[in-house]
Amino acid sequence: MAMKKVLLVLFLGVGLFSANAQINAITETGETVLLHKDGTWEYLDRVEAEAAAIAVNATPFVKAKDASFLVKSQNVNIGVWINPKKWSFTKGLQSDDAEYDFTKKGDDVYAMLISEKIEIPLETLKDIALENARSVAPDIEVSKEEYRTVNGQKVLCMQMDGTIQGMKISYYGYYFSNENGTIQLLAFTGQNIFKSKLKEIEEFLNGFVVL
Repeated sequence: MAMKKVLLVLFLGVGLFSANAQINAITETGETVLLHKDGTWEYLDRVEAEAAAIAVNATPFVKAKDASFLVKSQNVNIGVWINPKKWSFTKGLQSDDAEYDFTKKGDDVYAMLISEKIEIPLETLKDIALENARSVAPDIEVSKEEYRTVNGQKVLCMQMDGTIQGMKISYYGYYFSNENGTIQLLAFTGQNIFKSKLKEIEEFLNGFVVL
């Protein structure tokens, strides 16, 4: 339990993004730029070009047959099918920006559903998540990124690895946005056991559905 609390506290600093993290602005010459919260900026077309370079995984991903319980978001029209024999969940506390917390039963694997009602273009979610992650884990790096189709919906799949207070953590999740809002469905665990838990993590993430 102590390990879970530590990971949850650290994760909250890494996983959350703010709608105000980046702002679009127009230059005097009419070009659109992204203003970052640290005062830096970059041209929007460059960001979009980098997003376009992300690989697309043609394999369709679907929910597991034994994922029989639907956890519904109250903020966005999405849900997560889980296997209640493998995963437990609780509502996030009022002081917690996660809508739901998930725990792999009998294991050191955790997950969160983070939702916002504002729509954020999918192509910018990577930069927002990475920028916020580096504010608490300066060495964090993206080790995997690709677009996937999960139960018929396009998502960004991303893995980030970094060190927080001496703990080596891997974050793996799906990012999704539509006109109803934006969500992050993210799992996390120690880097030393991540590979052995990846199959179960992906099975959990593939329970994501739009309702």
